[in-house]
Amino acid sequence: MTVLINAEGYKVDQQDCKGRTPLTWAARNGHEEVVKLLLEQEDVDPNRPNKDGRTPLGWAALSGHLRVVKLLLERDVDPNRSDKDGDRPLSYAAIKGHEGVVKLLLGREDVDPNGENTNNLTPLGWAAVAGHVGVVELLLEQGDVDPNRPGEDDRTPPEWAAFQGQPRVVKLLLEREDVDPNRQNRYGLTLLGYAAVEGHEAVVKLLLEREDIDPNRSDKNGDGPLSDAANGGHEGVVKLLLELGDVDPNRQNRDGLTPLGCTLVSIKSSYPYGATAQPPQPFIETKKTKSRQLN
Repeated sequence: MTVLINAEGYKVDQQDCKGRTPLTWAARNGHEEVVKLLLEQEDVDPNRPNKDGRTPLGWAALSGHLRVVKLLLERDVDPNRSDKDGDRPLSYAAIKGHEGVVKLLLGREDVDPNGENTNNLTPLGWAAVAGHVGVVELLLEQGDVDPNRPGEDDRTPPEWAAFQGQPRVVKLLLEREDVDPNRQNRYGLTLLGYAAVEGHEAVVKLLLEREDIDPNRSDKNGDGPLSDAANGGHEGVVKLLLELGDVDPNRQNRDGLTPLGCTLVSIKSSYPYGATAQPPQPFIETKKTKSRQLN
C-alpha cells in the first residue's frame, strides 16, 4: 500500500464511478491502518463525499467502525455533513444501533442530536424505527432531544415505534411524562391506531395495559383501532380489543362502515390516510421493506 501511494503520478484521492475514494473504502471496511496512512497524505480530503453525499466519516459511522470514526474526528472533518437525503453520521449510527459510535458523536459539542433529514426524521426517529433501545436511551439522555418531534406524515418517534412493531421502544418512550400516549397526528391516528393498522399485537397489548389509553379514539375518517385492525385482517388485535369490553363493535365511521364492514370491504390501499406508508429507507431493511443498496 505504501509503495503504491508513493508511486509517481498515483492519485491517492481519486474517485471511482460512484464517487468513492480509497479513504471511503478503507473507512467503510474498517481498515484502521490504511485510514491512518491515507490521512497522512496532504492531497487526501477526509470530507470528500461520494455521489450520494456520504463522507468517509458517514461510512465509518454506518458500519460501526468506532476506531476509524475516532481517527476521522481527530482530523478536520464535519460531523454534521449530510448526504443527499439529509442524513448525517449520527443518524447512520443510530439506525444501525452502533451505541459506541452514537455515544462518541454525542460527546462532541459540535454534533446536532436533532439533525433532521429531508423527511424530517431525527436520529431518535431512526432509532425508534429500527427498535434500538440502547441508542434511544443514549439520545434521551441529551436534554435537548425532543421525543415528540414529528417527522414524515406528522409521526413522532413513539408513533414510528408503534407502527414498526417495536414494543420495547414504545414502552421506554411512554415512561416519559412529556409523551402523550393518545396524541393524534394530522390524520387522527394514535399510537394504538398505528399498531392496530399494522397488526402488531405486542404493541397493542402493551398499550391496552395502560389505564390512560383511549381504545375508541377515532381518526379523521371516524375509524377507531378496532376498525383499523379489522380492515387489515389482524385477528389477534381484533380479539385483544374486543376482550376489553368497552370497545363498541358496531361503531360506524364516516362512510357508515362498522368494523365488520371494514373487514368485508377491501379499502386498505387508500386507508387510513397513508397510514401504511413506510418510513424512508436510505440504508436499512425493516420488517416491511427492502433496503436501498449501499453505494
